[in-house]
Amino acid sequence: MDLTESAEDAAFREEVRTWLAEHLVGEWRDLMGLGGPGRDHEAFEERLAWNRLLAEHGWTCVGWPQEYDGRGLSLWQQVIFHEEYARADAPHGVNHLGETLLGPTLIAFGSDAQKERFLPRIRAVEELWAQGYSEPNAGSDLANVQTKARLVDGAWVIDGQKVWTSNAHLSDWCFVVARSEPGSTRHHGLSFLLVPLAQDGVEIRPIEQLTSGSEFNEVFFTGARTDADLVVGEPGQGWGVAMGLLGFERGVSTLGQTVGFARELDDVVARAKANGSIDDPIVRDRLARLKVELNAIRSFALRALALVEGGQDSAAGGGAGSIFKLAWANWHRQLGEVAMDVAGAAGLLTQGTATPYDLDEHQRLFLFSRSDTIYGGSDEVQKNILAERVLGLPREPKGS
Repeated sequence: MDLTESAEDAAFREEVRTWLAEHLVGEWRDLMGLGGPGRDHEAFEERLAWNRLLAEHGWTCVGWPQEYDGRGLSLWQQVIFHEEYARADAPHGVNHLGETLLGPTLIAFGSDAQKERFLPRIRAVEELWAQGYSEPNAGSDLANVQTKARLVDGAWVIDGQKVWTSNAHLSDWCFVVARSEPGSTRHHGLSFLLVPLAQDGVEIRPIEQLTSGSEFNEVFFTGARTDADLVVGEPGQGWGVAMGLLGFERGVSTLGQTVGFARELDDVVARAKANGSIDDPIVRDRLARLKVELNAIRSFALRALALVEGGQDSAAGGGAGSIFKLAWANWHRQLGEVAMDVAGAAGLLTQGTATPYDLDEHQRLFLFSRSDTIYGGSDEVQKNILAERVLGLPREPKGS
């Protein structure tokens, strides 16, 4: 893979840098760095306004085809955009699920009416989306979904419960995997539905986290309704749509994530130099190892994305997505652990009395990164995918 930038790509990188430098000023500058993992509650309305400014200038949905008002950027230009956005420490987005997951899924599987209805509002950040996949007994084992949907008088009526529903309390819509064929089991008989959240049949309960945030939610559907034509793909064939969506989950935006990781690592190194722990050869070796590993992770991610783009790999078939998820999630957890070792005894104490958890950045990093190896597909699931679908090993025995 040749990573040498063309003159066109170099000009595009400068365009992104210039636009961000010119606009991340004044009130927007105060938002820099806000809204990262575990901090979705920070300045939400202000970040929403920033995201709408991005949309006005054509900086949302940059990888979507131009026919759907995207920029139609090449793979490498998308990487450039997300890397420069992260380097500028611009505020985190508010509609990741709509822009990077549902939008491409509708483009691939949705009807013309669904594309016309939803895509412009996603691109303009006018409607925000949540993901209704996991349930109390169907988290990593998504095929065990028990939420039910039935057609009644021209509408889907939905009953069941979803959990770990990120930012449902801030969202307008939720894409929901529900069992629509009575008596069906596993991945058969599921439908992929688009459900409005502002209705009497939906109750959203935020889940308090160790970091004191609560972007995860339980969502209860009790006779909730959505129009009959708001099923993506054919009724009962939602498994293929759901898996197609997961194929978009670890796209080019993850390269920007590695830039954020590098900034976090630099902050830990700076703290180690400030408090003298850098003089400990074990600490210094661990920090050096993390730096080398992060560079390797980025190189692997670039190669994997190039293979996917070229049709030589896939999220499941070639295992690139699973390998990348295993790599960055475990790296980030290790960074959190090293950050606490660098902090020493000071890391055991919170500052101030305003809230029960007034955490510094490294305490929050340590606590939230514990979840990295679980959400988005746990380590165990990723290893099973690699073992069964890539290496061809026997499937894991199911309990009776």
